[in-house]
Amino acid sequence: MSESLGIIDIIVREAVAFAAVGLLIGGIDDLLVDIAFFFWKIWRGPSTLPGMDALPTPSEPGRLAVFVPAWDEVAVIGAMLSAAVARFDHDDYRIFVGLYPNDRATIDAAARVAARDPRIRLVIGQRDGPTTKADCLNTLWHALRRADDRDGRRTKAVVLHDAEDVVHPLELRVFDSLIDHYAVVQLPVLPLVKRGSRLVSGHYADEFAEAHMKQLVIRTALGAGMPLAGTGCAMSTAILETVAATRDGDPFDASSLTEDYELGLRIAQLGGAGRFARIVDDAGALIAVRAFFPATFDAAVRQKARWMTGIALAGWDRTGWARPQALADHWMRMRDRRAPLSMVVLAAAYVGLTAWVLTFLVHAMVPAAQGWPAMPVVWLAGANIGLLVWRLSMRMAFTARIYGLAEAFWSLPRFVVGNVISLIAAPRAVVRYIAMLRGAALVWDKTRHEFPDLRSSGG
Repeated sequence: MSESLGIIDIIVREAVAFAAVGLLIGGIDDLLVDIAFFFWKIWRGPSTLPGMDALPTPSEPGRLAVFVPAWDEVAVIGAMLSAAVARFDHDDYRIFVGLYPNDRATIDAAARVAARDPRIRLVIGQRDGPTTKADCLNTLWHALRRADDRDGRRTKAVVLHDAEDVVHPLELRVFDSLIDHYAVVQLPVLPLVKRGSRLVSGHYADEFAEAHMKQLVIRTALGAGMPLAGTGCAMSTAILETVAATRDGDPFDASSLTEDYELGLRIAQLGGAGRFARIVDDAGALIAVRAFFPATFDAAVRQKARWMTGIALAGWDRTGWARPQALADHWMRMRDRRAPLSMVVLAAAYVGLTAWVLTFLVHAMVPAAQGWPAMPVVWLAGANIGLLVWRLSMRMAFTARIYGLAEAFWSLPRFVVGNVISLIAAPRAVVRYIAMLRGAALVWDKTRHEFPDLRSSGG
């Protein structure tokens, strides 16, 4: 009995030690971002977010094209388009909706709104869906070029939106102003917390509040390439033409699962300056994109698996590393790609700590057995607990800033929910990545969307 327990002790000790070291490295990595953020705040000095009056007047006000790719979006596309044309405060824009010939329901839903507003253009691709989102965006790009040729004018910028987005009335004015000075402009994305799914849908709110209020701010401040969120972003037609020239005329990479992430890095490599624009409206509210994210556990797992596959696994192959001297860019890309390893460490932590508790109980019941020396691991565990408390405090602070104090407290259990979702998503991502390496066809692995009732939400 004692010999068997001794073997189990060794296995548990190694698992806990591996997890403790891994968590410590990840915790220090996150802490360095926090330190950089606080130094940036101190260097910048006391300030408030700029309003619309602080933006430069567009040197050449021009037409903006809003791209909305839509596959199997009959549930949301009509409401999204109706809300967009009712909300947008801009004199010159067109909305191009990407559709598929075998998705009649979505075509009909979009056509009913387009019949009431000539600014909405329906673009039905030649291939049946689903292809990839990037392929749909390329179809919209070529439709835009043909429209510009017919009209004898050049669109100033392309704005990306998803079929479930709630747009801000002033966002096109922000893009029109800033795109004169930047190749790409990204607005914050703030997920809505769905009633009845506070834990699953709400964990996106916590993650994006911290990512878009701190991490992306520091990323751009350090001069690293700015990955795009795939929605709420604008790119100048000039930079898209430059990218397209390197890809046989297509600015979006149809062979990518996360074309938005890769496009942002590609634009930075080509020398295009990016701006993460945190601007407030007259009411002091952040000009941002809001939308419901997956509200069910399975849908969240699927989405996280797609992100993990496209960014941490396939994205590593496809985008590589930055220039040798671009240390900040190397650091940020490393952070982007640590998710699969982080899940291995987290799994070892959950399993190891559970086994550790069980072995102590067994030792208590079997006095003759000798426990294994745990003091080094105890010190590591203490450091990790301190880093965890700090991590949760930061998560609560950024959630409270955007969503209020009540949601900040909900961010604590949602932290665990998010970890579990990522743990389950990780092996799915690896399986999908292996399938990609074997030549499996890429398809649009999207989730079901829901558009909020703007009348009841006051949005």
